[in-house]
Amino acid sequence: MILETKLESLTSGRRLRIARLGAGPPVIFLHGYPDNLQIWSELAMRLVDHFEVIAFDWPGMGYSDAWSGGTTPFHMADRLHQILDELGIERASLVGMDMGGQPALVFAAQHPARVHHLVVMNSLVLWDEKTSWEIQLLRKYGWNRFIIRNFPRLVFKRAEMTFLPHSVKLPFDVRADLWRSFSQSEVRAFIARLCAGYQGTLERLPELYKQITCSTLVLWGEHDQHFPPEHARRLHEAIPGSSLQIISGAEHWMAWYLADKVAESIREFISERPDATGATSALGT
Repeated sequence: MILETKLESLTSGRRLRIARLGAGPPVIFLHGYPDNLQIWSELAMRLVDHFEVIAFDWPGMGYSDAWSGGTTPFHMADRLHQILDELGIERASLVGMDMGGQPALVFAAQHPARVHHLVVMNSLVLWDEKTSWEIQLLRKYGWNRFIIRNFPRLVFKRAEMTFLPHSVKLPFDVRADLWRSFSQSEVRAFIARLCAGYQGTLERLPELYKQITCSTLVLWGEHDQHFPPEHARRLHEAIPGSSLQIISGAEHWMAWYLADKVAESIREFISERPDATGATSALGT
């Protein structure tokens, strides 16, 4: 099952592919690569009874138009700010995974009045923490930019193999949507720039973590093959008052194949934890 989407024209004339469904407090989902918004399809459908669920393809990724400018997590947080303004959303809860996690953290630190709750999952949030040998090698020599640009099938297949248990496969419609967008040369060129921008600024991010004041949940897969739970523990320690939950047996794309467990964790967290104003979100309203 995939989410019903539309290409929404922004005031700049640029188009944003977006899925917007449900009713209640808004929750914004931020994807990584080689994903697009459809990686949230199963999770979104389990939350629509409680929230307005909003997922979009990052500008330059998926099927959204590219924007000019830089590609660091700071630039991506600025784009998120502009998108929220365009959508008329004053405050929202953010859920970021993989390369959506870093801009969510930056945004929460820089715009505390705009964030109710923050959930960060399975992301490279610490420049000096151990990763998989693949990530370590690619980051060190910058080979990820070359491989992403020139060997898309290899990158996509490797993601499927390491983001999911061996017995789990993406359904045809979800896989086709993700692959069609990632196979576009202009999308891969943007992602290559994104990798360079993130690598150059990762060392600066931990200084921001201690500035985050909203209710924060660090939600991690126990068996994430690329970003082990030690990332989660250190991030939890760095964010004052944050909560930590490690999902037993979960791997990187847990938001899709373990959507029941992830949805339960998010519902409970947002319903039980007050936001920065001291108010608790009312579910089902």
